[in-house]
Amino acid sequence: MTTAVMTDSTAYIPAELIDQYNIHVVPLSVVFGSTSYREGIDITTEEFYQKVNEVNELPTTSQPSLGMLTAKLEALSHDYDAVISIHLSSGISGTYQAVATAGESVDGIDVYPYDSELSCMGQGFFVLEAAEMVQEEKAPEAIIERLNAVDQSIRAYFMVDDLSHLQRGGRLNGAQAILGSMLQVKPILHFVDKQIVPFEKIRTRKKALNRIMQMLRDDAAQGDELRVVFIHANNETGAAELKTSFEADYPGTDTMISYFGPVIGTHLGEGALGVCWYKK
Repeated sequence: MTTAVMTDSTAYIPAELIDQYNIHVVPLSVVFGSTSYREGIDITTEEFYQKVNEVNELPTTSQPSLGMLTAKLEALSHDYDAVISIHLSSGISGTYQAVATAGESVDGIDVYPYDSELSCMGQGFFVLEAAEMVQEEKAPEAIIERLNAVDQSIRAYFMVDDLSHLQRGGRLNGAQAILGSMLQVKPILHFVDKQIVPFEKIRTRKKALNRIMQMLRDDAAQGDELRVVFIHANNETGAAELKTSFEADYPGTDTMISYFGPVIGTHLGEGALGVCWYKK
């Protein structure tokens, strides 16, 4: 059986890995006024953050259309027997459900939609695990079993400079509990039950990042082999500093830097930083 791996653009997987593993990517879009831009195709991450600083109103975001997804799956059906399709959390986007619906209408290919319950390179970790197993010619059922195992250990935490982006976009659950003191705290956020919710209220940016890094170090100290990503919203220097600090204590760990691209950056705002890891 030949199996394809598909994801959406919010995984923000490095281009060289997309090429290496022949990963198929369907784009989500950001909308400025009446103009829609497919991320990674019509607008780069750098262009997005520049444009956000030039306009008065925040852009909106949109998921791939059912027609686009159906056409993509039909095209894959000519070359593959199955597709593992991994997407951002169904709690913040309808992309996963749209793929599931499209898959039911396409003949000639078995579609395995998978809800990462995350986004960005946390979602990307699931994609890379699937892609590596496809190269080993593993069956789709075995790949899904492995993804479920990854789900048991993956952890992702992030900190934003301004909660108003998340609150206005309706992507933050429990927002009212912290909005009153928004200017005084830098809450750590994470996903619970597919939704973005506050994890802890921290008084300063530095303390919030230290708390996230301490949780990472605590897991690393258990001796398990980890795969770690440091994620930034137009703040690569900040991500690089976190990566360097961690590698000083745990050299040889599989680490990388990724980014919050246009769609997720719309909701988190510039300057956000996150860390995600799981047991390899």
